[in-house]
Amino acid sequence: MDGWAAVDFGFAREVLQRGIAALYLVALISTFNQFPALLGGKGLLPAPDLLEWARSSKRAAKLLHPTIFLRWAYTDRRLRSLCIAGVVVAAALVVGLPQLGPPWVPMLCFLALWGLYMSITSIGQTFYGFGWEMLLLECGFLAAFLGSGGQPPPTIIVVLFWWLLFRLEFGAGMIKIRGGREWRDLTALMYHHETQPMPGPLSRQAHLLPKWFHRGEVLGNHFAQLVVPWLLFVPLLGLWVPDLVPALTGAAAGLIVLLTQLWLVLTGNFAWLNWATIVLAFSAIGIPGIGGEPDAGAGGEPGAGAGSIPLYWIVVTAAVGLLYAVLSWWPLRNLFARRQLMNASFNRYQLANAYGAFGTVTKERIEIVVEGTMDADPHTTDWHEYSFKGKPGDLRRVPRQYAPYHLRLDWLMWFLPLGRLREPWFEAFLLKLLEADAGTLGLLDREPFDGRRPRWVRARAYLYRFSTRAERRETGQHWVREPRGVAMGPARLPDDAGR
Repeated sequence: MDGWAAVDFGFAREVLQRGIAALYLVALISTFNQFPALLGGKGLLPAPDLLEWARSSKRAAKLLHPTIFLRWAYTDRRLRSLCIAGVVVAAALVVGLPQLGPPWVPMLCFLALWGLYMSITSIGQTFYGFGWEMLLLECGFLAAFLGSGGQPPPTIIVVLFWWLLFRLEFGAGMIKIRGGREWRDLTALMYHHETQPMPGPLSRQAHLLPKWFHRGEVLGNHFAQLVVPWLLFVPLLGLWVPDLVPALTGAAAGLIVLLTQLWLVLTGNFAWLNWATIVLAFSAIGIPGIGGEPDAGAGGEPGAGAGSIPLYWIVVTAAVGLLYAVLSWWPLRNLFARRQLMNASFNRYQLANAYGAFGTVTKERIEIVVEGTMDADPHTTDWHEYSFKGKPGDLRRVPRQYAPYHLRLDWLMWFLPLGRLREPWFEAFLLKLLEADAGTLGLLDREPFDGRRPRWVRARAYLYRFSTRAERRETGQHWVREPRGVAMGPARLPDDAGR
């Protein structure tokens, strides 16, 4: 790292730009497939209704993050058109085409993705209320100023990526230490692999590991999130101390974050949260001689020498650094506040956010299982289950790996037994099942009535746990469950009374 030019971080920039673009690609494909059924004109929480309310007054409009749909009327077709346009831009960035031009070309591409996706998340309501949505937005904004292949990345932007990774990891560590006792007595991961929102194919094997291993996991997590993030900034000493030690320390910190996140990838399905953290971890890994000395004039401005940064780009990136210096006061104060906020934005543009997850760990896994029947009498009938793509249901089915793809309906189903059973979207979901709505049924893995309307639906609560090794050998089941009663229903459509 040398003054304004982070000459050893060319490879880090390649990973950051292409990796963040790949995450936008996944997020936009997920939105294309799911948004109309969840939030479209006939969705569970119709976005047009929210936009109509926002247009009712300037004060209401300001409560939303910026979205083009306040001026451009929402339709499902327009939403999907935006997604297709975003996918094209993101794919070009993954391949590296805009990075062949001057730095303002990838800047415009990333800012387009940032603005486009903010327009979507602003009207996404609870289905887009996850911390990794604002993380992706902030990643996209910062990636816009990494420059192109003609010059080394600006030091200040690389440091801002370290600051983002610090807030992400240290914020999550502080949330845990301040949260449930299970993080302090080292028992959290004796439960978490089993009770996490959407387990993966290896979650059961991780859960069945010995208790001493789980205690070691928690200790490793605390070290990775509370100690290691501070080491990210050690390479800044290289500006004044020409020594390999600062650079190697930062690279080691990035590598530790990367390895701990890979373990989370293997044992869970947290959409793109872990993958985004892995991409960010590369920002700390400087490799001399890779990307630091580009060919003269490759993508640079006329008159720019090899490895130089144009003056206008220095001005632009300095302005971004100054902006972040102002905006960072609020997340910095939040990190050390007695009542730390988790996944909070302090401005309308969702920059310099506060992050964190799983301050407490649930000890039991309660699943809401949705059932339907074609019979007239709901009290003497056999009920048939609706099967979801990612959440537990069939006792023999091994959970699938979906991350970084985000199954939004499946994730929100996990929150229902945590005091959110009367969520408006869930009542609308049951209504859509009674109507056999094609879009809603398309969000499921399997529905039991071949597209026909059931007469009744209900929701039952079950206690789920992973089967032991002996139970798996005897029954072939991945899960064991116990009924906990009817959570909602039976319910039917009013015009079905005479069926």
